Amino acid sequence: MVRGDVYMVDLNPTKGAEIRKTRPAVIISPDEMNSTLKTIIITPLTSTIRAYPFRIDCTFQKKRGQIALDQIRSLDKKRLIKKMGNFSTSKMNSILNKLSVIFSP
Repeated sequence: MVRGDVYMVDLNPTKGAEIRKTRPAVIISPDEMNSTLKTIIITPLTSTIRAYPFRIDCTFQKKRGQIALDQIRSLDKKRLIKKMGNFSTSKMNSILNKLSVIFSP
């Protein structure tokens, strides 16, 4: 499990406005955390396109969608069902750059 890998993850149970279902998600936690801890940090993919500044357009397995940076979650690795692929270095750089804007003072 490395940063940039996309896994099918089980996000249930959820509450309120949390993104639901079993869906693809990209690992955004650093590899040092991924190899040490029992948890990972992910951001889910969604096929619902919104004009939100904290979402990144993407195509994964020939499906258009978005990376929902407003729905970041820390999960136990047991929620990962199967690896589906990974994002390119350039797409991961876009994600990390957007995260730095979101979390900057």
